[in-house]
Amino acid sequence: MSDQIGWEERRAPSLDEMDEIARKAFGNLPDAFKSLCDGVVIKVVDFPDDETLEEMEIESPFDLLGLFRGLGLAQGAFPDALQTGQMPNMVWLYRRPILDYWAEHEETLGAIVSHVLIHEIGHHFGLSDDDMERVEAAAG
Repeated sequence: MSDQIGWEERRAPSLDEMDEIARKAFGNLPDAFKSLCDGVVIKVVDFPDDETLEEMEIESPFDLLGLFRGLGLAQGAFPDALQTGQMPNMVWLYRRPILDYWAEHEETLGAIVSHVLIHEIGHHFGLSDDDMERVEAAAG
């Protein structure tokens, strides 16, 4: 039996490659949803920092796949926040926990990244889980 997809040559995506996957997932979001994301920064790192883990009372860094940091629209954020000295709204995607999740589930890596991205951006808008599921379905 031949290995048609060449797994023996594959390696886990780097931070830059994971960032590319996230940018593609963002690009596939519905236009109406994307247009509301002006100013949201997407950042891919290997793990959440110790401060984040302590603040969220998370024991293992593998337990957090992504995080929204900032003031979302649900909290009254406004587009000119940078002019006030406020840090930009950010979505953090954690590469190693995402890869760990991917290894244990039947979903594609792209689908997982898209799900985490939509979920974290959804916090920016104060969306319900049902709302986020509709966005995810529209993103394909």
